[in-house]
This record gives sequence, C-alpha cells and structure tokens, in this order.
Amino acid sequence: MQDAAAKISKAAFFDLDRTVIRAVSGRELVRGAYRKGLMRTSDVIHGIVLSASFSIGLKSEANVIDNLVRWVKGMPESALHEICADVTMNILIPAVYGDAAAKIAFHHSRGDRVIILSSALRCVCEQMTAYLGADDFICSDLEVSDKILTGNPKGRICFGEEKLSRFLEYCWKNGTSVANTWYYADSVSDIPVLSVTGNPVCVNPDKKLEKEAGKKGWKILRFQ
Repeated sequence: MQDAAAKISKAAFFDLDRTVIRAVSGRELVRGAYRKGLMRTSDVIHGIVLSASFSIGLKSEANVIDNLVRWVKGMPESALHEICADVTMNILIPAVYGDAAAKIAFHHSRGDRVIILSSALRCVCEQMTAYLGADDFICSDLEVSDKILTGNPKGRICFGEEKLSRFLEYCWKNGTSVANTWYYADSVSDIPVLSVTGNPVCVNPDKKLEKEAGKKGWKILRFQ
C-alpha cells in the first residue's frame, strides 16, 4: 500500500478474484507451481480437501486461506515471482471481465482514485494493478527469510475484517470519507467492507451475498 501525496476526495475499491477477473488467482498459482514441479501431488490433494472442507462448512474461508499459504514454504522468492508472472500474463489478464475494465475506466474519467483491495498475493496485485491502470493496491504478502518463503503470511491475510481494517486505514491516511468510496466485490466475506462503504456494489455475487444485498438494497451488477 502506498500513501498518496494529496487528499483523495473519491475512491473506488475493487476486489480482484471473481470480481475484476473470472478466475481465482490463488488457485491458478497453485496449478502453475504444480506444472513447474514445485508442488507435490499430495500438496494439491491437501488443497482440494481444504477447499471441500470450506464448501461443506467444516472450515472458515480465512482458515483455508491461511493453510493454503503454507504451500510456498521453502520456495525461493524468485520462483514464486516467475510463477506469478506466467500465471498473470497467460491466465489472469485474459480472465479480466470487459465490464470490470470499463467500470475502472469510468471511475478514472470522473477523477476517482482506483484501488485494488484483495486477499490475492502482492506479486499478482502489482501486475494486475499495472495492467488495469489502477492507482494503488492493498493485498496479502508473504514472509521471506534469506530470499526463501517461510510459508507464513507477512502480517495478516487481507481478508474479511482485516480487509475492512486496511480499507479504513487507507481512507484515513488519504483523507477520504468512506461516504465517497465505492467497493465492488463478489463474496459474502466482503460484507464487512460493503457494510461501511458509501457505495456498495455486489458483482456476480455468491448466493449468501446476493441474499444480503437484497435485504440491504445494495446494487448488484453482472460483469461479463
């Protein structure tokens, strides 16, 4: 996250996975690592089991994310950057919704600052921010020791309540009223930020978020 030099009067925040892109970046990174021989089949199976546990309610999504981050333990930081570059260029960029790119351009045309606010990793968010022409990003980061990934997050994963804390901190540091912000997101896990932003927008929402949006009168968009 980078501080702005001057007060930001209006800001549009965009989630990344399944909001700006139709893919899930973390899943694609795991697949990319497996293709390059940097993950064992047992690691992939472990990830599938964790995802299934979330789907049937045995684990929270935050717990699943924390566990999946551990797959990078012992990997050179440079190897992860190579995977990120390959996956971003060949999978994530082609998966950008045209409507999402148009909405980002719309906010820029009004003079709004555009920020990617995502649980995705820094190496993904940096490249996607540059491609989309966004102004800044807030993301998850990984701990590195002697250029080797430890398998632990650096700080907390940017998810749920942590995403809300980062959102509020960004607004405070940049002098932005939350009433003058937009947040575009797809998941029930984004409700903490959607409940605070002045302009909540649910993009291709999951069933739980769609139900909540109906109760609260939040705008729903279908990006393609």
